[in-house]
Amino acid sequence: MTTLLNLFRDQVENHPRQPAVEFDGRVLTYLELDQRSNQIARHLLRHGLLPETRVALCVDRSIEMIAGIFGILKAGGAYIPLDPAYPAERQAFMLSDSGAPILLTQESHSKKFPFHAGKIISLDSGWEEIARERDTDPEIKVEAHNLAYIIYTSGSTGQPKGVMVEHGGWTNYCRSARAAYGLGLGERVLQFSSLSWDTSAEE
Repeated sequence: MTTLLNLFRDQVENHPRQPAVEFDGRVLTYLELDQRSNQIARHLLRHGLLPETRVALCVDRSIEMIAGIFGILKAGGAYIPLDPAYPAERQAFMLSDSGAPILLTQESHSKKFPFHAGKIISLDSGWEEIARERDTDPEIKVEAHNLAYIIYTSGSTGQPKGVMVEHGGWTNYCRSARAAYGLGLGERVLQFSSLSWDTSAEE
């Protein structure tokens, strides 16, 4: 088995100038997305991120959302998506239950987490500092058995429960989806689902 990062690296090496992500008129190529996510990864490592450390991610649908995901993964961490529309009580529970010491967010949401005792990093207002990091891959080895992300259930039958997903399972799922939908070079996929729903990982 392999990891999603290996599949992404193949795209960067083979199609560096192809569009990787587009939002609201902004476009990043695979190379640009790679460089941006490397800077985020190095910034997280500078703040003491260790392998499989959980990193909460609360951002609006944006290029920063995708770069943040890859940045966390490249640093060896696992992301925990917090929907900005979630009630504060649910966000507080997920942060506490996951034990995430770092929260990646945007300036517009940074004041919503007075209960978070860990580090809060803004991907927009804090970008000037993040951009000082080198844009090359950090020397972190991520393998198929490593934790990639944690998705919380709705909690309709009690408290939400975190479901842990490893890189290998995620990669197999994405490969199956690509084959089933016949996706290839030049195809586009809409990031439709909330990041807090498992379908978003497939997209």
